[in-house]
Amino acid sequence: MIELILGTYGAACWLIFKKFKLVPITTYTICTAVLGGMFLLVGLLILLSVCHPVSHDGRFYSTVTQIVPQVRGKVIEVPVTTNAPLKAGDVLFRIDPKPYQLEVDRLEASLAGMNAKVSQLDARLASAQAATEVARSNLLVSESDYDRQARISLEISQAQIEQTQTRLELAKANLERSTELALSGAASQRELDSDQARVAALEAELLQAKSAEQKAQETLASGGNRLKAARDALKQAEAQEREARVALEAESDGVNPDVRQAMAELERKRWELEQTVLRAPTDGYVTQVTLRPGQMATPFSPNSAMLFIPNEKQMLVARYPQNAIAGIEPGMDAELAFQAYPGRIFPAKVEYVFDIIPEGQFLGAGRVQGGPDASVGDDIPVKFVFGEDVEELNLPTGAHVSIAVYTHNFHALAIVRKIILRIKSWENYVFFMKNFDAVH
Repeated sequence: MIELILGTYGAACWLIFKKFKLVPITTYTICTAVLGGMFLLVGLLILLSVCHPVSHDGRFYSTVTQIVPQVRGKVIEVPVTTNAPLKAGDVLFRIDPKPYQLEVDRLEASLAGMNAKVSQLDARLASAQAATEVARSNLLVSESDYDRQARISLEISQAQIEQTQTRLELAKANLERSTELALSGAASQRELDSDQARVAALEAELLQAKSAEQKAQETLASGGNRLKAARDALKQAEAQEREARVALEAESDGVNPDVRQAMAELERKRWELEQTVLRAPTDGYVTQVTLRPGQMATPFSPNSAMLFIPNEKQMLVARYPQNAIAGIEPGMDAELAFQAYPGRIFPAKVEYVFDIIPEGQFLGAGRVQGGPDASVGDDIPVKFVFGEDVEELNLPTGAHVSIAVYTHNFHALAIVRKIILRIKSWENYVFFMKNFDAVH
Protein backbone atom coordinates (compact mmCIF):
# COMPACT_ATOMS: atom_id res chain seq x y z
CA MET A 1 0.00 0.00 0.00
CA ILE A 2 2.94 2.29 0.63
CA GLU A 3 3.98 1.77 -2.97
CA LEU A 4 0.49 2.76 -4.11
CA ILE A 5 0.54 5.95 -2.05
CA LEU A 6 4.02 6.84 -3.27
CA GLY A 7 3.01 6.11 -6.86
CA THR A 8 -0.09 8.26 -6.54
CA TYR A 9 1.91 11.08 -4.98
CA GLY A 10 4.61 10.74 -7.67
CA ALA A 11 2.00 10.88 -10.42
CA ALA A 12 0.53 14.03 -8.86
CA CYS A 13 4.00 15.62 -8.72
CA TRP A 14 4.63 14.69 -12.35
CA LEU A 15 1.38 16.32 -13.41
CA ILE A 16 2.13 19.46 -11.39
CA PHE A 17 5.81 19.87 -12.27
CA LYS A 18 6.16 18.22 -15.68
CA LYS A 19 2.84 17.94 -17.45
CA PHE A 20 1.05 21.14 -16.55
CA LYS A 21 4.12 23.02 -15.26
CA LEU A 22 2.06 24.59 -12.51
CA VAL A 23 5.15 24.88 -10.30
CA PRO A 24 8.65 25.60 -11.64
CA ILE A 25 11.29 22.92 -11.11
CA THR A 26 13.88 24.24 -8.69
CA THR A 27 15.94 22.83 -5.89
CA TYR A 28 13.57 24.41 -3.37
CA THR A 29 10.41 23.07 -4.99
CA ILE A 30 11.89 19.59 -5.45
CA CYS A 31 13.03 19.40 -1.80
CA THR A 32 9.68 20.76 -0.66
CA ALA A 33 7.81 18.14 -2.69
CA VAL A 34 9.99 15.29 -1.40
CA LEU A 35 9.84 16.36 2.25
CA GLY A 36 6.15 17.14 1.98
CA GLY A 37 5.49 13.70 0.55
CA MET A 38 7.43 12.08 3.36
CA PHE A 39 5.55 14.04 6.03
CA LEU A 40 2.28 13.31 4.29
CA LEU A 41 3.04 9.60 4.12
CA VAL A 42 4.21 9.37 7.74
CA GLY A 43 1.23 11.38 9.00
CA LEU A 44 -1.21 9.31 7.02
CA LEU A 45 0.25 6.05 8.32
CA ILE A 46 0.16 7.33 11.91
CA LEU A 47 -3.43 8.48 11.65
CA LEU A 48 -4.47 5.19 10.05
CA SER A 49 -2.71 3.07 12.69
CA VAL A 50 -4.25 5.05 15.56
CA CYS A 51 -7.69 6.00 14.28
CA HIS A 52 -8.42 3.01 12.03
CA PRO A 53 -6.08 0.25 13.21
CA VAL A 54 -5.72 -3.10 11.50
CA SER A 55 -4.49 -6.41 12.91
CA HIS A 56 -3.17 -9.21 10.74
CA ASP A 57 -3.01 -11.52 13.76
CA GLY A 58 -6.73 -12.22 14.12
CA ARG A 59 -7.67 -15.84 14.71
CA PHE A 60 -10.61 -18.07 15.57
CA TYR A 61 -10.47 -19.67 19.01
CA SER A 62 -12.50 -22.50 20.50
CA THR A 63 -12.86 -23.68 24.08
CA VAL A 64 -11.10 -27.01 24.53
CA THR A 65 -12.07 -29.43 27.33
CA GLN A 66 -9.29 -31.70 28.48
CA ILE A 67 -10.60 -35.20 29.15
CA VAL A 68 -8.65 -36.55 32.13
CA PRO A 69 -9.78 -39.78 33.87
CA GLN A 70 -10.52 -39.72 37.59
CA VAL A 71 -9.36 -43.32 38.15
CA ARG A 72 -6.37 -45.34 37.04
CA GLY A 73 -6.68 -48.36 34.82
CA LYS A 74 -6.09 -50.00 31.47
CA VAL A 75 -8.09 -48.68 28.53
CA ILE A 76 -10.22 -51.45 27.03
CA GLU A 77 -12.32 -49.56 24.47
CA VAL A 78 -12.15 -46.30 22.49
CA PRO A 79 -15.38 -46.10 20.43
CA VAL A 80 -14.95 -42.52 19.15
CA THR A 81 -13.22 -41.31 16.01
CA THR A 82 -11.55 -38.03 15.17
CA ASN A 83 -13.92 -35.11 14.45
CA ALA A 84 -17.00 -37.37 14.54
CA PRO A 85 -20.03 -35.52 16.04
CA LEU A 86 -20.95 -36.62 19.55
CA LYS A 87 -23.92 -36.06 21.83
CA ALA A 88 -23.71 -35.30 25.53
CA GLY A 89 -23.28 -38.61 27.38
CA ASP A 90 -21.76 -40.56 24.48
CA VAL A 91 -18.94 -42.88 25.55
CA LEU A 92 -15.45 -41.55 24.82
CA PHE A 93 -13.47 -44.49 26.21
CA ARG A 94 -13.71 -47.21 28.85
CA ILE A 95 -11.29 -48.30 31.57
CA ASP A 96 -11.19 -51.89 32.82
CA PRO A 97 -13.88 -51.88 35.58
CA LYS A 98 -13.09 -55.31 37.11
CA PRO A 99 -10.86 -54.11 40.03
CA TYR A 100 -13.45 -51.50 41.02
CA GLN A 101 -16.38 -53.94 40.65
CA LEU A 102 -14.65 -56.42 42.97
CA GLU A 103 -14.15 -53.70 45.57
CA VAL A 104 -17.82 -52.70 45.34
CA ASP A 105 -18.91 -56.34 45.82
CA ARG A 106 -16.66 -56.68 48.88
CA LEU A 107 -18.02 -53.55 50.52
CA GLU A 108 -21.63 -54.52 49.78
CA ALA A 109 -21.09 -57.87 51.55
CA SER A 110 -19.44 -56.15 54.51
CA LEU A 111 -22.29 -53.65 54.75
CA ALA A 112 -24.86 -56.45 54.69
CA GLY A 113 -23.14 -58.08 57.70
CA MET A 114 -23.13 -54.79 59.59
CA ASN A 115 -26.83 -54.26 58.87
CA ALA A 116 -27.57 -57.74 60.24
CA LYS A 117 -25.69 -56.88 63.44
CA VAL A 118 -27.68 -53.66 63.78
CA SER A 119 -30.90 -55.62 63.30
CA GLN A 120 -29.86 -57.90 66.17
CA LEU A 121 -29.29 -54.87 68.38
CA ASP A 122 -32.74 -53.62 67.47
CA ALA A 123 -34.28 -56.97 68.43
CA ARG A 124 -32.28 -56.95 71.67
CA LEU A 125 -33.63 -53.50 72.56
CA ALA A 126 -37.19 -54.60 71.83
CA SER A 127 -36.73 -57.63 74.08
CA ALA A 128 -35.29 -55.48 76.89
CA GLN A 129 -38.19 -53.06 76.60
CA ALA A 130 -40.66 -55.92 76.87
CA ALA A 131 -38.84 -57.29 79.95
CA THR A 132 -38.96 -53.84 81.55
CA GLU A 133 -42.70 -53.61 81.01
CA VAL A 134 -43.18 -57.06 82.55
CA ALA A 135 -41.08 -56.13 85.60
CA ARG A 136 -42.98 -52.88 85.97
CA SER A 137 -46.30 -54.76 85.88
CA ASN A 138 -45.04 -57.28 88.46
CA LEU A 139 -44.01 -54.44 90.71
CA LEU A 140 -47.43 -52.87 90.43
CA VAL A 141 -49.06 -56.19 91.30
CA SER A 142 -46.68 -56.76 94.22
CA GLU A 143 -47.24 -53.27 95.53
CA SER A 144 -51.00 -53.77 95.27
CA ASP A 145 -51.00 -57.14 97.04
CA TYR A 146 -48.62 -56.13 99.77
CA ASP A 147 -50.35 -52.83 100.35
CA ARG A 148 -53.70 -54.62 100.77
CA GLN A 149 -52.28 -57.16 103.28
CA ALA A 150 -50.47 -54.49 105.25
CA ARG A 151 -53.55 -52.33 105.47
CA ILE A 152 -55.66 -55.27 106.63
CA SER A 153 -53.13 -55.97 109.41
CA LEU A 154 -53.13 -52.30 110.35
CA GLU A 155 -56.92 -52.17 110.44
CA ILE A 156 -57.08 -55.34 112.61
CA SER A 157 -54.54 -53.87 115.02
CA GLN A 158 -56.42 -50.61 115.23
CA ALA A 159 -59.76 -52.40 115.83
CA GLN A 160 -58.16 -54.56 118.51
CA ILE A 161 -56.77 -51.42 120.18
CA GLU A 162 -60.21 -49.84 120.25
CA GLN A 163 -61.79 -52.97 121.72
CA THR A 164 -59.05 -53.39 124.29
CA GLN A 165 -59.29 -49.73 125.33
CA THR A 166 -63.05 -50.09 125.79
CA ARG A 167 -62.63 -53.22 127.88
CA LEU A 168 -59.78 -51.61 129.84
CA GLU A 169 -61.88 -48.56 130.69
CA LEU A 170 -64.69 -50.87 131.90
CA ALA A 171 -62.20 -52.91 133.93
CA LYS A 172 -60.75 -49.75 135.50
CA ALA A 173 -64.26 -48.62 136.42
CA ASN A 174 -64.95 -51.98 138.05
CA LEU A 175 -61.61 -51.78 139.88
CA GLU A 176 -62.47 -48.37 141.31
CA ARG A 177 -65.83 -49.60 142.45
CA SER A 178 -64.34 -52.78 143.99
CA THR A 179 -61.73 -50.66 145.77
CA GLU A 180 -64.43 -48.48 147.33
CA LEU A 181 -66.49 -51.54 148.35
CA ALA A 182 -63.43 -53.26 149.82
CA LEU A 183 -62.67 -50.20 151.96
CA SER A 184 -66.24 -50.22 153.26
CA GLY A 185 -66.14 -53.99 153.79
CA ALA A 186 -68.83 -54.66 151.21
CA ALA A 187 -66.46 -56.52 148.84
CA SER A 188 -63.89 -59.16 149.52
CA GLN A 189 -60.22 -58.90 148.88
CA ARG A 190 -60.50 -61.65 146.32
CA GLU A 191 -62.86 -59.63 144.13
CA LEU A 192 -60.49 -56.66 144.37
CA ASP A 193 -57.51 -58.77 143.36
CA SER A 194 -59.47 -60.20 140.44
CA ASP A 195 -60.39 -56.74 139.14
CA GLN A 196 -56.76 -55.59 139.49
CA ALA A 197 -55.51 -58.63 137.57
CA ARG A 198 -58.04 -58.00 134.78
CA VAL A 199 -56.93 -54.36 134.47
CA ALA A 200 -53.28 -55.45 134.26
CA ALA A 201 -54.12 -58.07 131.65
CA LEU A 202 -56.05 -55.58 129.52
CA GLU A 203 -53.23 -53.04 129.77
CA ALA A 204 -50.78 -55.70 128.58
CA GLU A 205 -53.16 -56.62 125.77
CA LEU A 206 -53.49 -52.90 124.75
CA LEU A 207 -49.72 -52.51 124.70
CA GLN A 208 -49.43 -55.60 122.51
CA ALA A 209 -52.14 -54.25 120.14
CA LYS A 210 -50.34 -50.91 119.85
CA SER A 211 -47.08 -52.71 119.09
CA ALA A 212 -48.85 -54.68 116.37
CA GLU A 213 -50.25 -51.42 114.94
CA GLN A 214 -46.81 -49.82 114.87
CA LYS A 215 -45.34 -52.86 113.18
CA ALA A 216 -48.09 -52.85 110.55
CA GLN A 217 -47.47 -49.17 109.84
CA GLU A 218 -43.72 -49.73 109.50
CA THR A 219 -44.30 -52.73 107.24
CA LEU A 220 -46.70 -50.73 105.08
CA ALA A 221 -44.12 -47.93 104.77
CA SER A 222 -41.05 -50.05 104.09
CA GLY A 223 -42.44 -52.97 102.06
CA GLY A 224 -41.75 -56.63 102.26
CA ASN A 225 -39.37 -59.09 100.65
CA ARG A 226 -41.63 -59.82 97.70
CA LEU A 227 -42.00 -56.14 96.97
CA LYS A 228 -38.23 -55.64 97.28
CA ALA A 229 -37.61 -58.48 94.83
CA ALA A 230 -40.05 -56.93 92.34
CA ARG A 231 -38.26 -53.60 92.60
CA ASP A 232 -34.86 -55.19 92.09
CA ALA A 233 -36.16 -57.02 89.03
CA LEU A 234 -37.44 -53.74 87.58
CA LYS A 235 -34.08 -52.02 88.13
CA GLN A 236 -32.27 -54.89 86.43
CA ALA A 237 -34.65 -54.81 83.44
CA GLU A 238 -34.27 -51.04 83.09
CA ALA A 239 -30.45 -51.36 83.18
CA GLN A 240 -30.54 -53.98 80.41
CA GLU A 241 -32.84 -51.73 78.35
CA ARG A 242 -30.45 -48.76 78.74
CA GLU A 243 -27.51 -50.91 77.70
CA ALA A 244 -29.32 -52.12 74.58
CA ARG A 245 -30.43 -48.59 73.72
CA VAL A 246 -26.90 -47.17 74.06
CA ALA A 247 -25.56 -49.92 71.80
CA LEU A 248 -28.21 -49.18 69.18
CA GLU A 249 -28.34 -45.39 69.46
CA ALA A 250 -24.56 -44.90 69.24
CA GLU A 251 -25.18 -43.51 65.77
CA SER A 252 -24.37 -40.49 63.57
CA ASP A 253 -27.31 -38.85 61.79
CA GLY A 254 -29.45 -41.88 62.42
CA VAL A 255 -26.86 -44.39 61.19
CA ASN A 256 -24.44 -46.46 63.19
CA PRO A 257 -20.89 -45.04 62.84
CA ASP A 258 -19.45 -48.28 61.48
CA VAL A 259 -22.35 -48.64 59.06
CA ARG A 260 -22.02 -44.99 58.03
CA GLN A 261 -18.32 -45.39 57.33
CA ALA A 262 -18.95 -48.54 55.30
CA MET A 263 -21.70 -46.78 53.33
CA ALA A 264 -19.42 -43.81 52.55
CA GLU A 265 -16.66 -46.13 51.38
CA LEU A 266 -19.13 -48.07 49.25
CA GLU A 267 -20.41 -44.86 47.64
CA ARG A 268 -16.84 -43.80 46.85
CA LYS A 269 -16.10 -47.14 45.22
CA ARG A 270 -19.34 -46.99 43.24
CA TRP A 271 -18.34 -43.52 42.04
CA GLU A 272 -14.94 -44.85 41.00
CA LEU A 273 -16.68 -47.67 39.14
CA GLU A 274 -18.79 -45.11 37.28
CA GLN A 275 -15.65 -43.15 36.39
CA THR A 276 -14.32 -46.10 34.41
CA VAL A 277 -16.61 -44.93 31.60
CA LEU A 278 -15.63 -41.48 30.26
CA ARG A 279 -18.50 -39.66 28.52
CA ALA A 280 -18.85 -36.54 26.43
CA PRO A 281 -19.66 -33.57 28.73
CA THR A 282 -21.68 -31.76 26.03
CA ASP A 283 -22.40 -31.97 22.33
CA GLY A 284 -19.21 -31.69 20.33
CA TYR A 285 -16.40 -33.77 18.89
CA VAL A 286 -12.98 -35.14 19.77
CA THR A 287 -9.92 -34.02 17.88
CA GLN A 288 -6.75 -36.07 17.42
CA VAL A 289 -7.86 -39.39 18.92
CA THR A 290 -4.53 -41.01 19.80
CA LEU A 291 -5.74 -43.11 22.74
CA ARG A 292 -5.78 -46.84 22.05
CA PRO A 293 -6.94 -49.96 23.97
CA GLY A 294 -4.17 -51.33 26.15
CA GLN A 295 -2.79 -47.95 27.14
CA MET A 296 -2.80 -46.94 30.81
CA ALA A 297 -5.09 -44.08 31.82
CA THR A 298 -3.77 -42.12 34.78
CA PRO A 299 -5.71 -39.55 36.87
CA PHE A 300 -4.31 -36.06 37.47
CA SER A 301 -1.85 -36.51 34.64
CA PRO A 302 -0.44 -33.30 33.06
CA ASN A 303 -1.27 -34.77 29.66
CA SER A 304 -4.95 -35.25 28.91
CA ALA A 305 -6.17 -38.48 27.37
CA MET A 306 -8.35 -36.60 24.86
CA LEU A 307 -9.23 -33.10 23.74
CA PHE A 308 -12.96 -32.46 23.49
CA ILE A 309 -14.30 -29.53 21.47
CA PRO A 310 -17.83 -28.37 22.51
CA ASN A 311 -20.33 -27.27 19.89
CA GLU A 312 -20.00 -23.60 20.71
CA LYS A 313 -19.60 -20.55 18.53
CA GLN A 314 -15.97 -19.77 17.84
CA MET A 315 -14.40 -16.64 19.32
CA LEU A 316 -12.77 -14.15 16.97
CA VAL A 317 -9.89 -12.34 18.66
CA ALA A 318 -7.21 -10.00 17.31
CA ARG A 319 -4.42 -8.11 19.05
CA TYR A 320 -3.81 -4.37 18.62
CA PRO A 321 -1.04 -2.02 19.79
CA GLN A 322 -1.73 -0.14 22.98
CA ASN A 323 -1.64 3.25 21.26
CA ALA A 324 -4.69 2.21 19.20
CA ILE A 325 -6.73 0.65 22.04
CA ALA A 326 -7.86 3.98 23.51
CA GLY A 327 -10.09 4.66 20.52
CA ILE A 328 -11.63 1.18 20.23
CA GLU A 329 -15.04 0.83 21.87
CA PRO A 330 -17.70 -1.94 21.89
CA GLY A 331 -20.11 -1.71 18.96
CA MET A 332 -17.65 -0.14 16.49
CA ASP A 333 -17.71 -1.41 12.92
CA ALA A 334 -14.98 -3.69 11.67
CA GLU A 335 -14.19 -5.64 8.51
CA LEU A 336 -12.64 -9.08 8.06
CA ALA A 337 -10.39 -10.37 5.31
CA PHE A 338 -9.63 -14.11 5.32
CA GLN A 339 -6.69 -15.73 3.61
CA ALA A 340 -8.94 -18.65 2.76
CA TYR A 341 -11.36 -16.36 0.86
CA PRO A 342 -9.33 -13.87 -1.22
CA GLY A 343 -11.09 -10.80 -2.51
CA ARG A 344 -14.00 -11.04 -0.05
CA ILE A 345 -14.68 -8.67 2.86
CA PHE A 346 -17.03 -9.54 5.74
CA PRO A 347 -18.57 -7.12 8.28
CA ALA A 348 -18.08 -7.48 12.03
CA LYS A 349 -18.36 -5.44 15.23
CA VAL A 350 -16.22 -4.94 18.30
CA GLU A 351 -17.65 -6.88 21.26
CA TYR A 352 -15.20 -5.80 23.96
CA VAL A 353 -11.56 -5.12 24.74
CA PHE A 354 -9.98 -7.60 27.14
CA ASP A 355 -9.51 -6.18 30.65
CA ILE A 356 -6.37 -8.17 31.35
CA ILE A 357 -3.61 -9.78 29.34
CA PRO A 358 -1.22 -12.60 30.32
CA GLU A 359 1.67 -10.15 30.75
CA GLY A 360 -0.31 -8.35 33.50
CA GLN A 361 -1.15 -11.39 35.60
CA PHE A 362 0.50 -12.47 38.84
CA LEU A 363 0.50 -16.09 39.89
CA GLY A 364 0.15 -17.24 43.49
CA ALA A 365 3.91 -17.69 43.67
CA GLY A 366 4.40 -13.97 43.03
CA ARG A 367 6.11 -14.17 39.64
CA VAL A 368 4.87 -12.56 36.45
CA GLN A 369 3.17 -14.87 33.98
CA GLY A 370 4.42 -14.45 30.42
CA GLY A 371 2.30 -14.74 27.32
CA PRO A 372 2.26 -17.95 25.24
CA ASP A 373 3.86 -16.14 22.30
CA ALA A 374 6.77 -13.80 22.92
CA SER A 375 6.23 -12.12 19.55
CA VAL A 376 2.89 -10.57 20.59
CA GLY A 377 4.62 -8.25 23.02
CA ASP A 378 2.24 -6.00 24.92
CA ASP A 379 -0.53 -5.94 22.34
CA ILE A 380 -4.08 -5.92 23.71
CA PRO A 381 -6.58 -8.57 22.53
CA VAL A 382 -9.98 -7.46 21.25
CA LYS A 383 -12.96 -9.75 20.73
CA PHE A 384 -15.32 -9.37 17.75
CA VAL A 385 -18.79 -10.61 16.89
CA PHE A 386 -19.59 -11.75 13.37
CA GLY A 387 -22.66 -12.69 11.41
CA GLU A 388 -24.05 -15.83 9.83
CA ASP A 389 -22.16 -15.17 6.60
CA VAL A 390 -18.90 -15.82 8.46
CA GLU A 391 -20.34 -18.84 10.31
CA GLU A 392 -21.33 -20.41 6.98
CA LEU A 393 -17.68 -20.30 5.86
CA ASN A 394 -17.01 -23.17 8.30
CA LEU A 395 -13.46 -22.03 8.96
CA PRO A 396 -11.36 -24.23 11.26
CA THR A 397 -10.26 -23.08 14.67
CA GLY A 398 -7.05 -21.11 14.37
CA ALA A 399 -7.86 -19.73 10.90
CA HIS A 400 -6.01 -16.50 10.15
CA VAL A 401 -7.87 -13.23 9.49
CA SER A 402 -7.02 -9.56 9.04
CA ILE A 403 -9.36 -7.24 10.98
CA ALA A 404 -9.68 -3.48 10.52
CA VAL A 405 -11.52 -1.37 13.11
CA TYR A 406 -13.10 1.95 12.14
CA THR A 407 -13.21 4.37 15.05
CA HIS A 408 -15.03 7.72 15.28
CA ASN A 409 -11.82 9.76 14.87
CA PHE A 410 -10.89 11.10 11.40
CA HIS A 411 -13.75 9.15 9.95
CA ALA A 412 -12.92 10.35 6.42
CA LEU A 413 -9.71 8.30 6.50
CA ALA A 414 -11.76 5.11 6.90
CA ILE A 415 -12.04 4.93 3.11
CA VAL A 416 -8.26 4.70 2.89
CA ARG A 417 -8.20 1.82 5.40
CA LYS A 418 -10.97 0.06 3.48
CA ILE A 419 -9.02 0.38 0.24
CA ILE A 420 -5.88 -0.96 1.90
CA LEU A 421 -7.78 -3.90 3.43
CA ARG A 422 -9.28 -4.83 0.07
CA ILE A 423 -5.91 -4.67 -1.62
CA LYS A 424 -4.60 -6.95 1.17
CA SER A 425 -7.47 -9.33 0.47
CA TRP A 426 -6.75 -9.32 -3.29
CA GLU A 427 -3.10 -10.09 -2.55
CA ASN A 428 -4.26 -13.45 -1.16
CA TYR A 429 -4.92 -14.51 -4.75
CA VAL A 430 -1.23 -14.03 -5.47
CA PHE A 431 -0.19 -16.13 -2.49
CA PHE A 432 -2.79 -18.72 -3.48
CA MET A 433 -1.25 -19.00 -6.97
CA LYS A 434 2.19 -19.19 -5.37
CA ASN A 435 1.09 -22.09 -3.19
CA PHE A 436 -0.62 -23.69 -6.20
CA ASP A 437 2.64 -23.57 -8.20
CA ALA A 438 4.58 -24.97 -5.21
CA VAL A 439 2.22 -27.94 -4.93
CA HIS A 440 2.28 -28.69 -8.63
